[in-house]
Amino acid sequence: MAYIFLLGDFDGALRGEDDQIVPFPLMGAKAVKLLKNGKLISYPGFPHGMPTTEAATINKDLLAFIKS
Repeated sequence: MAYIFLLGDFDGALRGEDDQIVPFPLMGAKAVKLLKNGKLISYPGFPHGMPTTEAATINKDLLAFIKS
């Protein structure tokens, strides 16, 4: 599953590379191609549901993206 965020002219997709429900090789880069100015941020070893299991990392990266 891709977690997509839209911030003005910059859009992004977060993907866990160990997602067993929506495998990264099948959908990893496809989600970001749907966004106008998309950026893919992938996380090796992160599962489906990573915003819950890896909230500290995800929140830190989202904040850095917003500030950039």
